[in-house]
Amino acid sequence: MFTYLSGFGLSISLILAIGAQNAFVLKYGLRRKHVLPIVLTCAISDAVLIIAGVAGFGALAQALPWFETAMRYGGVLFLFWYGLQNALSAWRGGSALEGEAEVTTSLRKTLLTLFAITFLNPHVYLDTVVLIGSISAQYEDRLAFGIGAALGSFTFFICLGFGSRLLSPIFANPAAWRVLDAIIALTMWVIAISLLL
Repeated sequence: MFTYLSGFGLSISLILAIGAQNAFVLKYGLRRKHVLPIVLTCAISDAVLIIAGVAGFGALAQALPWFETAMRYGGVLFLFWYGLQNALSAWRGGSALEGEAEVTTSLRKTLLTLFAITFLNPHVYLDTVVLIGSISAQYEDRLAFGIGAALGSFTFFICLGFGSRLLSPIFANPAAWRVLDAIIALTMWVIAISLLL
């Protein structure tokens, strides 16, 4: 259960970062347009990448014993850097979600745009395949870790897509983004420290 919850928590922490994909889901959620297809596309895309990372890094870690250690320290460095980016964003402030931003209304165009935002973004590969895959190698039950991470993604996108209407008054305020960025930074640093222990 601890392994499952670790994967779940890491996945949600990584996805929480304010980025193009989350802003896209929020905007469509606020307008109540194509929410279910958008949520499913994001969650299934993440699950496929997470499975690839967990399966690939697990096999590679067994074949090359030194690789697991290298990836652990690489993951620690990435998490500290990622936390620093969020801490700087929290410090600077200035972000706010514009719920009335112009969005594409056709489902086909919407999903094509979402695929581009998802798969042309190098961070999606760093977060899912590389980071989650390498961290999963630290656990005896990588499958439970991967399932937890995939379910974390599903949970997050369902809540974000369908709950965004409720959040619109809050995230119109730049201070809310600063608090969120600060929480993400602290979470990333706690995970990085735990990998070193």
